[in-house]
Amino acid sequence: MNENARSVTFALDRPKLAELDRFQRAALATGVAALLVSAVGARFSPAQFFHSYLIGYMFIVGLTLGCLAILMLQHLSGGAWGLVIRRPLESATRTLPVVAILFVPIAIGLTDLYPWARADEVAKDGLLQAKRLYLNPVFFFIRATVYFAGWMAFAYWLNRLSRQQDGAAPPPGRLFRVVSAPGLLFYVLTVTFASIDWVMSLTPHWFSTMFGVLFMGGQVLSAMAFVIAVLFLLSDAEPISSVVTPAHFHDLGKLLLAFVMLWAYFSFSQLLIIWSGNLPEEIPFYLDRTRGGWQWVALLLVLGHFALPFFLLLSRDLKRHARVLAKVAIALMVMRVIDLFWMIAPSYSGAAFRVHWLDVVAPAGLVGLWLAAFVWQLKTAPILPVNDPYFQEVLHAQH
Repeated sequence: MNENARSVTFALDRPKLAELDRFQRAALATGVAALLVSAVGARFSPAQFFHSYLIGYMFIVGLTLGCLAILMLQHLSGGAWGLVIRRPLESATRTLPVVAILFVPIAIGLTDLYPWARADEVAKDGLLQAKRLYLNPVFFFIRATVYFAGWMAFAYWLNRLSRQQDGAAPPPGRLFRVVSAPGLLFYVLTVTFASIDWVMSLTPHWFSTMFGVLFMGGQVLSAMAFVIAVLFLLSDAEPISSVVTPAHFHDLGKLLLAFVMLWAYFSFSQLLIIWSGNLPEEIPFYLDRTRGGWQWVALLLVLGHFALPFFLLLSRDLKRHARVLAKVAIALMVMRVIDLFWMIAPSYSGAAFRVHWLDVVAPAGLVGLWLAAFVWQLKTAPILPVNDPYFQEVLHAQH
């Protein structure tokens, strides 16, 4: 390590740590309060509570797994682009135990969420009986256990190797790739099945071969947006302010643009396949979501989730302006929640558009708890991987 690297400290400065402490307490208080209010709502409308809870849960699990996927991609691709966001990515992956615990209400509300979990529905539906081998509560919980166990195992090993790299005798860099290669494959397979289990099976008569990759695209997009916002919030404090330059935000902005285009490609591909096939078992998904008021949400997604951020992120100056880029990133996270609402809510309400107050409060509670857990993890590790072999490239990035 040369003198430039030695001059970079590992920990955030005290004012920023105090700011993070305040944010963590506020997020925790907001999360607990919102979930307590949601619990009151569950007393009067349990089905609506579980529906709204699922929307928020899919958002936080998407943030967590998207960060895990980007972390593994960075280890496989190498380069300096991921080093400035590695610690936020790792901190997000360490929230997986909390995310697993927050899955419990979904397990409790299984019969309120999924038609295939209700014996009376299965008894009168031949198709549900034919799918019973896969869509049954026992196998559902077994699969969920496998998903979380695998995700936490890969997150644990990557974080452990990263901590070892901070020490005097860092492990060979190839070990990161040895873990990340099968980890990325496991991510692709499990997110595909998890999206089928947790969202597609809300309407078990409908299916789409694009659904898994569409969810992966949404996860990495929201995760990249999240870490850009986090990096901006940390960039005014040491040691981040001594390392991060407009060039780094420019690189991350280009990746954000790529993920916006990827999500749009997957979304349009699914629509095109179903539209051209025009099969009665497939088209109800879009029929319910393009009438009765839902068409305006769909238009908002076209504009806010793709068109507007796409044209904004084409600007080189915008991508190098950290504050403006962070605002675009935050807007994309909001659009991701709306996208999940558009995908999930019509499964219960059909073509009649409505927003229940629990659709706002329950997701807000989950996001508050997740953010509190994330900040707690962010403070437990050095903020920069100074011993990484690519760290010198970060220090010499052009302004």
